This record gives sequence, structure tokens and C-alpha cells, in this order.
Amino acid sequence: MEGCNQLMIDGKTCWYVEFPTPKTRLLAVRGEKGILGCGYFNMAVAEKIDEALAIVRGVQSVEDMLEAEVKKVSPAAQVLGVHAGMTGREAMQLMA
Repeated sequence: MEGCNQLMIDGKTCWYVEFPTPKTRLLAVRGEKGILGCGYFNMAVAEKIDEALAIVRGVQSVEDMLEAEVKKVSPAAQVLGVHAGMTGREAMQLMA
């Protein structure tokens, strides 16, 4: 994917982006089936477009995202087995 960096999670290719903002960073990891996003992401939009999205908070890097606890999950991500309380890595294993 153009503009993204590649990341392997359990042998599956995912992509990530780290975009600095004036006060923090926008972070996202994308797999074939869904997205792991930081607190910048809007769950209402994900639900409206039926996107699989898991949100983690308080992260500053992709590594932080994979270790952080998932706080919010869209219905489309729930169908894939993603749930609040799992780690970002566990969520991405299901959405990769």
C-alpha cells in the first residue's frame, strides 16, 4: 500500500501509518479484514460504513498499539472475534 509501512503479524502482512499531528500522533494498523486505530478514530463512522475497527488509547507508537488493551470494537470487528480487553496484537491476529 502506497504511503504505508509493512508489518508482519503472525506471518500475515499488515500495513501501518504513523502521522504526527501538532499535539500527538495518528496511528493505524490495517489488515485484510480490519483496522486497529488510536483514539483519533471515530467508532460511529466505522459502524455506519460497517468497517471492522478496534480502538486502543494512550499509545505513541505502533509497538504500543500492539501491546495496548482494546477499548472499543465495532460490530463488524466483533463478528471476527475481536472484543474489548484483548491486546491490539490479538485483535490484529483476527483482522490480518
